[in-house]
Amino acid sequence: MIAQTVFDCTLIYLNQIGDRNGHITAVNNDEAIPFAVNRVFYLYDIPGGESRGAHAHKECHQFLVAASGAYEILLNDGKTQRQVMLNRPNVGLHIPPGIWASEINFSSGSICLVMASHTYAEGDYIRDYDEYLKFKGL
Repeated sequence: MIAQTVFDCTLIYLNQIGDRNGHITAVNNDEAIPFAVNRVFYLYDIPGGESRGAHAHKECHQFLVAASGAYEILLNDGKTQRQVMLNRPNVGLHIPPGIWASEINFSSGSICLVMASHTYAEGDYIRDYDEYLKFKGL
């Protein structure tokens, strides 16, 4: 499914188990998030205030979590923009294919954990915004 609007991107609250001694959050394939995870990666050592991303995927779903710190996701569907803050390790954002996304305003020490439906394939990326608009038919 190719996302039609930024409102197809959803915040998902993950189950959190713990007490004053700490917490654990588990993510099981096809349960907490709406796809099977085939790749996991994380971004770190990003200077405070910096940005990453600025691309869309043709087929790949992504689920982003602020494993540490905070950052925002600027979502764009070619017509509408929406900004979402991630700052809790048990809340993530599902970004379906067809949405232009940029991670922005990282706090110092942030870790952006990404779970993806597909392994890395350069051909799945749209890195030029004009090409993205053509992909969306705009």
